[in-house]
Amino acid sequence: MLKYLLFLLPFAFSAKLYSQPAPVVPLIRKVFHDNIDKNQKEIDLLDKKEDRSLNVGNDQEVNLQVGYTLYNKIDGIQDSIELDKDLDANQKVRFLRGLNEILSSYIAGYKAKELKADQLPVLVDAFQNAMDLELKQAAITPVIKDVEPEIGSILLKVFPFQKNAGLAESKEIVLLKICQKDPERILPILRSNPNVSFADSLLKIVAHTHQEDIYTYAQSTTPLGRRIQKIDDSLVRTITKLANINEGRMYFPFLDNLSKGKITMEEIGKAKESAYKYYSLLVNTEIDYTARLRRRDTPMAMNALTGMLKQKAVEEFINEINGLHDEPDNIRMKKVEPLNAQELYYLCVMAETEIYTSSYLKVYERIFQRMKSPNSDTLLMSVNFDRFKKFIKMAANYNTLDDFLKRMEKGNAEILMRAFASGLDRTNSLEDAVDVADSYASISDDNLRRLILNEVQTNINKQTNEDNKRGRTIYDLLNTIFLSLDSAGKVDISAKFGIPPIYTVSNKSLRDKGGKIIIQQFFYGDKDGLTFFNLFKSAYNIPGWKIVNKKEWVEVSSTKGVPVVIYANRPLDEKEGLDEKAQDDLDSYLTDNDINPTIVIHRGHSYHVSSTIAQLFPTSKVIFLGSCGGYQNVNRVLSISPYAHIIASKQVGSGTVNGPMIMSITETLRQGKDLNWPEMWKSFGKKLKNNNLFEDYVPPYKNLGALFLMAYNKVMEG
Repeated sequence: MLKYLLFLLPFAFSAKLYSQPAPVVPLIRKVFHDNIDKNQKEIDLLDKKEDRSLNVGNDQEVNLQVGYTLYNKIDGIQDSIELDKDLDANQKVRFLRGLNEILSSYIAGYKAKELKADQLPVLVDAFQNAMDLELKQAAITPVIKDVEPEIGSILLKVFPFQKNAGLAESKEIVLLKICQKDPERILPILRSNPNVSFADSLLKIVAHTHQEDIYTYAQSTTPLGRRIQKIDDSLVRTITKLANINEGRMYFPFLDNLSKGKITMEEIGKAKESAYKYYSLLVNTEIDYTARLRRRDTPMAMNALTGMLKQKAVEEFINEINGLHDEPDNIRMKKVEPLNAQELYYLCVMAETEIYTSSYLKVYERIFQRMKSPNSDTLLMSVNFDRFKKFIKMAANYNTLDDFLKRMEKGNAEILMRAFASGLDRTNSLEDAVDVADSYASISDDNLRRLILNEVQTNINKQTNEDNKRGRTIYDLLNTIFLSLDSAGKVDISAKFGIPPIYTVSNKSLRDKGGKIIIQQFFYGDKDGLTFFNLFKSAYNIPGWKIVNKKEWVEVSSTKGVPVVIYANRPLDEKEGLDEKAQDDLDSYLTDNDINPTIVIHRGHSYHVSSTIAQLFPTSKVIFLGSCGGYQNVNRVLSISPYAHIIASKQVGSGTVNGPMIMSITETLRQGKDLNWPEMWKSFGKKLKNNNLFEDYVPPYKNLGALFLMAYNKVMEG
């Protein structure tokens, strides 16, 4: 019946129009009608067909209604405006202009995916109803109350209603609806509209979900900041108090316990006088909050607590033991000796990207020295399993996972590793999934790898049955990547996911427009940097290569075969910052001369690697991190060069390994050959068979975390 009525609507409307004279449009208003007609045609083409209809889905009733509105209803409004004898010329122009404006806004909103196609009838009806009220000099507020905020927002911006009696109230209604529909927009909206009548009630609500934002605004002298400071609410008052005292950020992580009376300002103030006491308070609060999270009780300002815990772990402890890496243990590790097992545990998981390999190994050793019963499961239970996946990943990367698992019953170890590979879809980030991928490549125990693979495959079925597309994607990617490690599996990741080849890098892909392969090599001005720079120059003092010395860098070029040019800065005095200046000047030279390195090599300690990463070119396709623990920086590299092939060590980076590998890579390229990583790794293994440090170097095709991110991003693009 509805289909039949909708079918008759156009004819009924046409009959009504033909019963009265066709409007004669004066030339002065013709342009307004022409603009409306153009917008009608543009809307008609939104479904790629100009057929006087708009197919918005499989529901034909909706399609008919939208099509009827697009031409018949809009044409009818145009005619009614022209035929209305009570309207003067200016009024007719106002409403024709307004009709055109809502159509333009609809087109923009549809293209921006802010409006759906089937909202056109609602918008046109709302405009007509608002026009009727405007003609009666009545407020259009009732219309605004009845429609979605997107529709109301369009109506309030069009020309005919700018002086309507209900404009101010209607704007508040729309703003409130937007806030209710999308709570994330509450504070941005209130920042621009701090005096709306509902501001206080919404701010009280936001205080329970976005304490950090309320804190930031409460510190300011903006109109919104002043309004927050006047709100009579216990939680808002507490946040405002912290925002306006010295070192308020030191107190803010404990907001939840403060608001519940579990701790006082005086207790926090006393603790912060000592780096040890304050760090201990952060750790204990983190453990307490983690237990509450497991009970589905989310503490306020949890992110602030975690951020401060990381900050203090790095600033107070990790930086010091890293900086004393050349000193004996009694000096180097003195700062962390008073810490207990849990506090040492958090040093590891909070400083993943900052901690040096040697620092991690010494902290790991001390964790179990502090325990009466040095059991791994006891340790994890004592921290409520907080960030246990991160700890396992680090243990795998630093080759301490076997030791960690042996410190618990075999049955518990299996349960733990199953949990490690489960629940990867439950967080908003991919961090846990990347950790699992990275760890798999580092595990040498075949039984343990098989256990993780089985858990991943079990979760594929689980996510499929639950119709969890994101979860299915995560586990399907992990399964494919893990199987690709088995050459018998014959899984081609590149073909399946449409990412660049992972086993090879073609020689031609590394060349610039002039056919050259450009390599940039970073050296640093310490004792080791000078030693290995001289060895680097000596290695290329052979036929087929030439060296050109510049003031701040050297240029090593091939004289036969494919032109390969290596730009390496001199390791000048780091205490004077001369090595940094040399790198900056070399960067400027390369940029000014449009020279883009496709290969980047880091030669220096792990504490220099951040400087190298900061200077990477997005065009880099092969990146060699020759420092200790360079493998921990893979994700940082990918954030700049998303498809780079990365070579790095999980533990000690050594010049005795780096030198021969780099020489082999450059010779291979000079000879016009592709970089075939599996073949080259076999060759490296033979050359370095007596060097145990080579075993900790990870080839690009085994950077499983990097492969996972590449594949996931590619899948999401589709």
